[in-house]
This record gives sequence, structure tokens and C-alpha cells, in this order.
Amino acid sequence: MLDMKFIRENVDLARKGLAAKNAAGRLDELLALDEDRRKLGFKVDELRAKKNAANDQITALIKEKKDPKEAIAAMKSVAQEIDALEVPLKEFEEKITQILLFIPNIPHPSIPVGGPDKNREVRTWGEKRKFDFKPKDHIELVEALDIIDFKRATKISGSNFILYKKAGALLERALINFMLDLHTREHGYAEVFPPVLVNAASMTGTGQLPKMKDDMYHLDKDGDDLYLIPTAEVPVTNIYRDEILDETQLPIYHTAYSACFRREAGSYGKDTRGLMRVHQFNKVELVKFVKPETSYQELEALVGNAEKVFHLLKLPYRVLELASGDISFSAAKCYDLEVYAPGLDKWLEASSCSNFEDFQARRANIRYKGKDMKKPAFVHTLNGSGVATPRTVVAIIENYQQADGSIAVPEVLQPYMHGLKEIRK
Repeated sequence: MLDMKFIRENVDLARKGLAAKNAAGRLDELLALDEDRRKLGFKVDELRAKKNAANDQITALIKEKKDPKEAIAAMKSVAQEIDALEVPLKEFEEKITQILLFIPNIPHPSIPVGGPDKNREVRTWGEKRKFDFKPKDHIELVEALDIIDFKRATKISGSNFILYKKAGALLERALINFMLDLHTREHGYAEVFPPVLVNAASMTGTGQLPKMKDDMYHLDKDGDDLYLIPTAEVPVTNIYRDEILDETQLPIYHTAYSACFRREAGSYGKDTRGLMRVHQFNKVELVKFVKPETSYQELEALVGNAEKVFHLLKLPYRVLELASGDISFSAAKCYDLEVYAPGLDKWLEASSCSNFEDFQARRANIRYKGKDMKKPAFVHTLNGSGVATPRTVVAIIENYQQADGSIAVPEVLQPYMHGLKEIRK
């Protein structure tokens, strides 16, 4: 959530930043409400001062053994005025909060302005493999090998779900364990294993609610009001909701594996074949809680942690700096890591790494306090996929395919697959 004081004192900056995200529509309404709230607030503050003065007068009269009747009557009259004004004041505050919940974060000034066509390629790594045969796509390969069953997954749950089988299930599990070991042993993240059902406060804290409610799976029956998580970012970030951390605890790095659930309500017309866009998938998440002055250095390090996955898997990838109209609701700056799939001949997004600055921390009330600080300040939160498995599996299968339709197992995954070097039917 943006700070209303910041918006008030930086109207032009806020207007420009929100326009870059195509979200400046309610700014004038918000500012008008804030002005009315402040005028009413000043009046209430004046009356409270008057009430306090009346209380002091009553105390003095009693000490002097004088009749405080008139002063008490005056104090009661002021108290009634305050009570009458606090109702519309609260209404103003609630309206302002509701609008702020729908206003996105302001993009960092360094990123390109515009839509996806303005995304900037930062770097590429690896060479696209040159085949001496025509490469197949992952759907044809996995169905021939009988390691993923799309038809039975549809029978069990519906379209765009996955049933991994045999070496396919083993490959998925191997990839998850490899990534968790990498991030905990080499990158310094502490592993957590969070719930996949969270309450509305948690979803609001990270910015999924109320803006993106239509894309979430919601359980609302017999007193339950819970959401299936779209990413482990949600429960992991909310570990410290409504807490004040000691500055000596920062930075905090967490990694978590979780299943992720998305309705993909806006996916009509997009490529939904195979593993490209599914309702349930696995992901290893990286989450950071840091001091504001270090958050952009931490973002670059976070991207490097995700890149290491592709280095070790020896998969070609590229890093994109996303433009203002393509970054998420909560992000101030975001990099996408896209891995290359030769069978599809496409770059596939397999990781997004974002700095939210204090946007999530303000919504979730996550602060820190140091010995030289007069009052607590909001932390900066960051998160990145480290990485998501479906499109990474696509890239592995299509890059490591062999002429006879078998799949070579990346060397780094072989210890996690009981030494298996090839997947054959």
C-alpha cells in the first residue's frame, strides 16, 4: 500500500508513476477525500484540545472547592461534538483505505515506461542447442514416454491440470529438491514449509486481495474464509505480519517449496497446451526482508540466485527488465528470467524477481527497529521464483531430448534421480 502522506507531498511523482502503470484514474478522488478527511481531522483535534482544557479546568475548580457544574456541561457538549464528527471521520478513513488497496505500487524510475513491447533484454546466457534432427515439443515427448498424462489429469480434475508419472514424477521431485538444496546450502536461505491455505489478511498483505480476487481459488463455506495460495510468497511474507523485527535480524532470507494454485481467469486466448499454463504447479520461492537502503542490491543478488538454477541445469536463458505496464500490481521493479524451449521455439518465463520496496510491508505492517532509530520503519520485501517447475521441465525435456525420443537427465539432477542418466519408455 502506498503511504497517503507520500502521495499528498509528491502528487506529480505519484501521478506520473501511476500513469506508467495505467492506474492514475482514482488519484484525484483519493486526494479530494484526503483533503476533506484532514479538514475534519483538524476540527476534531481542536475539539479534543478544548475537551482536555475543560478537563483541566474541572480538576482545578474541584481543587479550589468551586462548583464545576458549568465546566462539566461545557466539556460534555464538546465531547458530543467530537462523537458526532468521529463517525464521518471514520467513514473518510475507510473510503481512503479501500481506494489505496486498489492502487498499485509506483514503478522505480529506472525501468522502461510502457507495455510488454518496452521490456528490455538485460543479458542472455548459454547457446541454443543445434540439433541434427527436428526437435519435438514437450507434449509429444512426454506422451510417447508415458511420463505425464494430460488426459487422465483432465478426467481427475479438469483441463490444465498435470498428472506426472514414473520418471516424470521423479524428475519433478528431483528438480524441487535440487533447488531447495542449492538455495539453502549455497545462497544462505532458511527453508520453511508453509500452509497452502491462507486467510484474507495474508492475501491482502502481499497485494493479491482485493485487486486479483477473481484469479484465486476461494474456500468460503461453514465459517471458512481461506484461499489457496498462488505462490509461497504469500504465506512466507506474512510470517512477520504485524511484527517489529530487530534490525540485527535483517536481512532475513527464506526459501520455500509449495504447490501453487491459479484460476488463470484472464488466460483466454493464451497458449494453454501441455505445461504452459496450468491451474496447479510447483515452485520454489525466494523471499527477502531487508533494510530499505540495501533493497536494490538485494534484488540483483536475488536474480543471480535464480539464474544459478539455469546455469547448473545448463539451460539457455535471458533476463528481461520489465516495463512499467508489465510489472505486477505490488512491484516497483521486476526482472523476468525466460528459459529457451527449442521444441516450441519460444522463450518461456520461469522466474520473476521483484522488489516491492515498502508496499507489502505497509499493507502487512512489517517493521524493524534499531538502537539509533526514534521509531520503527517499514522493511523492504522482495521475492523471486527460484524457480517454477512447469516451464523449467518443458525446457529440460526439449533441450535434453535425443534423436530416439529419450531424454538425457541433466548431470546436476542425476544424484536426485537415483543415478538415472536417461528417461526411456
